Amino acid sequence: MLYIREPAAVAVVPPPPGVLLREPSPTDTEALGRLYYEAYNPPVVDNETAGIEDIRLTFEGTYGPLSLAGSRLAFAAGASDEAPTLIGAVLVVDRAPWPGTPDCPFIIEAFTSPAWRRKGLATALLTECMTQSPVRYALNVLPDNTAAVKLYEVLGFQPG
Repeated sequence: MLYIREPAAVAVVPPPPGVLLREPSPTDTEALGRLYYEAYNPPVVDNETAGIEDIRLTFEGTYGPLSLAGSRLAFAAGASDEAPTLIGAVLVVDRAPWPGTPDCPFIIEAFTSPAWRRKGLATALLTECMTQSPVRYALNVLPDNTAAVKLYEVLGFQPG
């Protein structure tokens, strides 16, 4: 189901303690693909290889031109000798290529590690993305994904 958020100010919600946000890079493809699979599993993503391939296609522009500046990744800080762990992502394209989608930034993916759900991470990622440009945003969500629908509605998205 298509949801649209008209241009409006949005208050940035800070990420949980110990979480850092940054723009994605093609060097994040494998880690993003693994997290994508972990977050969705079959039937959405068949396996880790399919998840990595889908993210590779995202960076190549298959789903529209990826907005690196408008997208965000979340990392949990590791111990001093460990690299931060990727725990969430919001990927935004400048415009989706599918018929019937509005001509505006389109959130093609918003996902978090199952261990980080219900901790404010998705809200922090989405508000950070939407403050980059106060324009109209759109996304698709399955109507039975009640947690996601509720989150999007709290952030001002309405069925379109």
